[in-house]
Amino acid sequence: MKPGVSDLLLHIQNEILEAVASGDPLRDIADLLCRRIENLVPTIVCSVLTVDPDQKLHPLAGPSLPDAYCEALDGIQAGPSVGSCGTAAYRGEAVIVSDIDSDPLWADFKALALPLGLRACWSTPVTSRNGRVVGTFAFYYKTVRTPDELERRIVQTCVHLCAIAIEHKEVQARDYKLAYFDALTGLSNRSRFDEMLCGRVHDQANFGLLLVDIDHLKSVNDTMGHLVGDFLIKSVANMIGKDRPGETAFRLGGDEFAVIIDGVTTAEGLAAAAQDVLHRTSGPATAGLDTLFPSVTIGGALFGSDGVEANTLRQNADFALYHAKETDRGGYVQFRSELRTSIVDRIRVIRNVDAALAEGRIAAYYQPIAQLASSEIVGLEALVRMTGLQGGLSPAGDFAAAFSDTKIASRITEKMLNQVASDIREWLDLGIPVEHVGINVTTGDFQYGNLQAKIEACFAKQNVPLKHIVLEVTESVFMGGSDQFVAKAVKRLRDKGLLVALDDFGTGYASLTHLISFPVDVIKIDRSFVAALANEKASSVIVAAIMDMANRLGMRVIAEGIETLEQVRQLSELGCQFGQGYLFGKAVSAADMGELLLEQHRRAHMRSGSYPSWH
Repeated sequence: MKPGVSDLLLHIQNEILEAVASGDPLRDIADLLCRRIENLVPTIVCSVLTVDPDQKLHPLAGPSLPDAYCEALDGIQAGPSVGSCGTAAYRGEAVIVSDIDSDPLWADFKALALPLGLRACWSTPVTSRNGRVVGTFAFYYKTVRTPDELERRIVQTCVHLCAIAIEHKEVQARDYKLAYFDALTGLSNRSRFDEMLCGRVHDQANFGLLLVDIDHLKSVNDTMGHLVGDFLIKSVANMIGKDRPGETAFRLGGDEFAVIIDGVTTAEGLAAAAQDVLHRTSGPATAGLDTLFPSVTIGGALFGSDGVEANTLRQNADFALYHAKETDRGGYVQFRSELRTSIVDRIRVIRNVDAALAEGRIAAYYQPIAQLASSEIVGLEALVRMTGLQGGLSPAGDFAAAFSDTKIASRITEKMLNQVASDIREWLDLGIPVEHVGINVTTGDFQYGNLQAKIEACFAKQNVPLKHIVLEVTESVFMGGSDQFVAKAVKRLRDKGLLVALDDFGTGYASLTHLISFPVDVIKIDRSFVAALANEKASSVIVAAIMDMANRLGMRVIAEGIETLEQVRQLSELGCQFGQGYLFGKAVSAADMGELLLEQHRRAHMRSGSYPSWH
């Protein structure tokens, strides 16, 4: 190598490595390398191309080449006769073309090069450490010729530098992808979301935030497996992440996504964007032999009116999503200031109940179900009660908000099942022929865990036949999941010998439809109809119609909320035989109920009569 060239090449090498270490853009590094080499060897024109995984060429640097020439090369597929660079990338070895005009490798491309005075081209592939061709480094000549020994030494150094620079860029890109993109869906992840949300707030840009939650993902995982659940997540991600101007979608984790809507300034605009997301995620998705119908619920918040700080805006959108899941599953709710108060109160109640469960302050109390003609107890309903830290007793209505948490609701049900099984076992051992005890179940019991398995385990442990149990389910629980899912669960439970009661009948909608879709054994007439019997003829007509319908369908009827003898008389005249309410007794502890049942059993024995029954 000529004296002085070696030092100049070493200087170029150090300059390029320093640029790589400093994190300069790859395009700038390649351009700098070309310019330095062209200054070192004025008779050549330098070019650097990258080669993507599909073996397509993309110009990276060529400071002495016209833009039009570089643009013409962009996207060309490497192959066995694609000029010097395309052929070098295809072969994985250097390609020297001493005469572009006559060499067949350039037959389809010489019209691009010859008008620029380019007569020869030597291209060398740039390979990564795993042997993949990631680029090419080329010398163009203005004369017909081949490279000399000095140029070969220079190219050897330049190819090495290009490999370092390109691989460093790929590592950076791979690290960036791992740090900022979700592996399952390919969407930007929580870290990228936090960064972009803070950026929007810092720039005081107009935007809205949507938080999107997949409905019933746990049920899909439990019933169809996690592979199908992952397919559902990816399907929803593809639907949400479809290119929309001004929208950026993120997967925050699990079943939750976020969408930043740029440029939106009004609640109406944000609602329109949310409806568009709902529409995009409503189509079917086929997973093997299974067809899924995704459903999402959305909460939204608008920068400015709903928060001017990133954390506040995110939290308020969360409040809206939480409320939407409770009141408008499958729909959209925008944040309102009153939501914060109600949800904070709900969280407080959930925490109190969680503590009460851990400390053993949740218990079953029992209210009698009586035969109207005799006031004798024929059954019980187990009602959950919570003892406060100061000793006061709270009915379920005081902490009803806790049942919105499916895990809490499931834990309460499990506690009730265990106590009821234990209490029934104790009463049976005392010789008390307990017939039926009603236990309320919630939407969470169907969605969280295996309700049937829990029931069977609790009562098998106490050796209590399942025929003693009546599961009381409201219309809202029936509507809490897909009709098919709940109907199948109810059918399995009835097949095991349990009775199912439709509680608060008449307060929801489409009650008659429910009796067809969800066959039950007992109808409990809501207390509102009983209270109105004295003053509203319509209530009498409705109760009479319920009685007639129940008799024809072979169902029993229990009237709730009975407080007076006059109500007993009216209900009896309408054909109702059983009732529940303060007239027959409030809910009492298991010990007190045991005393009542034992006393009734003694009286029945003394009369030598049969124990009262609703059969």
